[in-house]
Amino acid sequence: MRTRLTRLYGQRDLKVETTDVGDPGDGEVLLKMAAGGICGSDLHYYQDGGFGPVRVREPIIPGHEASGYVAALGPNVSALALGELVSVNPSQPCGHCRFCDDGLSIHCLNMQFMGSAMRLPHAQGMFRDWLVVPASQCLPAGSLVSAGEAACAEPLAVCLHAVSQAGDLQGKQVLVTGAGPIGALVVAASRHAGAKTIVVTDLADAALDRARACGASRIINVRREPLKLAEYEADKGQFDVVFECSAAEPALRSAIATVRPRGIIVQVGVTGDITLPLNALVGKELRLIGSQRFDSEFALAVALIADRSIDVRPIISHTFALEQAVTAFEQAGDRSTACKVQLSFLS
Repeated sequence: MRTRLTRLYGQRDLKVETTDVGDPGDGEVLLKMAAGGICGSDLHYYQDGGFGPVRVREPIIPGHEASGYVAALGPNVSALALGELVSVNPSQPCGHCRFCDDGLSIHCLNMQFMGSAMRLPHAQGMFRDWLVVPASQCLPAGSLVSAGEAACAEPLAVCLHAVSQAGDLQGKQVLVTGAGPIGALVVAASRHAGAKTIVVTDLADAALDRARACGASRIINVRREPLKLAEYEADKGQFDVVFECSAAEPALRSAIATVRPRGIIVQVGVTGDITLPLNALVGKELRLIGSQRFDSEFALAVALIADRSIDVRPIISHTFALEQAVTAFEQAGDRSTACKVQLSFLS
């Protein structure tokens, strides 16, 4: 059988091609892929040929946010049913390094993450019509939601992990800086976790409108009205927790200024080196915590999407057919209109 796929050869060199796909082996399933979301890392690969030290050094199939329908079962697969919609976990820890042995598989030394150029050979991704994958990576998404919603499990899992880093949010005052797909889903996850007030900042009104749809209490365009956020600097800061999702130095400085003493800043956005006001960080006894990817949160994300306990539909802004992959990637780069741009493999 033949499958169409997208393959990236380098900066803005994305092609739609066809190749063979095999039968599922022991413990594997064949999926008819349904939807796949373009992530920030996919976009960096396309626009810049990589990010930081991670470069596209050989052809790579992008895509680590995806869903599909079970089309065939390999030997010894009984937990999935033919025709079932599943979200695919792109994370493949080795299970035997020192971090896996310590229960920290999120930091696996030999992690294979689908659609990642971090290692050679690159781990191929899921932007294709048909995919053979271990059944253990497929989680049933139920019958209530669309394939596009099921494909949002990976970014939601990232956000659930970030929220877990902050501890109990019940009744807390929360600031989210940056209202892209991750920021918007952090809002939804914080609301689900019981946050009392969620203030969201961004530079784009369209992004802020989506954050409101995801549960924001107040939105602030800091390009147009920076003083509105400055109000929260009073009395050494008003927020209990800040989720910094923009990776912008001014946003992190605002986080430090507006969080209360002994408050928590969870850094979700990724960038290069920046400078920090360490005197304020020390003087307010703040906790600055990094957060990357997810572990057990993927299964929780699928469950919350499946019954719409968390509604991810507000972040899905555009959907393109696979043959329009280049157009989709170009659209994803336009933050003035795009949030989560997805490819559909069902045409």
